[in-house]
Amino acid sequence: MFSRHVLTLAAVLAVGACGAQPAQNAAAPASSTPAATASASASAAGAALTITDPWVKTVKKGMTAAFGTLVNNTDADIAVVAGTSPLSPTIELHEVVDSGGKMVMRPKEGGFVVPARSTHELKPGGDHIMLMGVTEEVKPGARIPFTLTVKDGAPLEFTAVGKDFAGAKEDYQPGAGH
Repeated sequence: MFSRHVLTLAAVLAVGACGAQPAQNAAAPASSTPAATASASASAAGAALTITDPWVKTVKKGMTAAFGTLVNNTDADIAVVAGTSPLSPTIELHEVVDSGGKMVMRPKEGGFVVPARSTHELKPGGDHIMLMGVTEEVKPGARIPFTLTVKDGAPLEFTAVGKDFAGAKEDYQPGAGH
């Protein structure tokens, strides 16, 4: 009898977890509080495009980048073609590619295409949202608003959380392969 109750409870918990909104930041930076958890306003059930775990690399000045996982909830590919944020006057959608044996960042031609019923990861050392000439310091836990422009679709608005990251040996400063 006990094991049947345990299995029933496990099934209820699993179903509840599957219904979680994809834009909630399950892996918020350790320095953030629940109020600083990232979210996407377009996360309502049925939204065409959402983002999970959006974050921005902390920086004092200059350039930085935003990351997360774009989620396409439709039966057609979705193209993200531009982005804006009050943090930066210039935002580009970037990719990292091999150029003569050296990894370099460059604007991604045509933007990010998120396949139907699939995801597209924005990560350090890969595709990312590049912010140039940031207007203020990004500290751990900072909440940064973004709007992504979707070709033939509704824009995606979300808030990303500032996060310290030293990872993929990328450098988002002038002269770093741009």
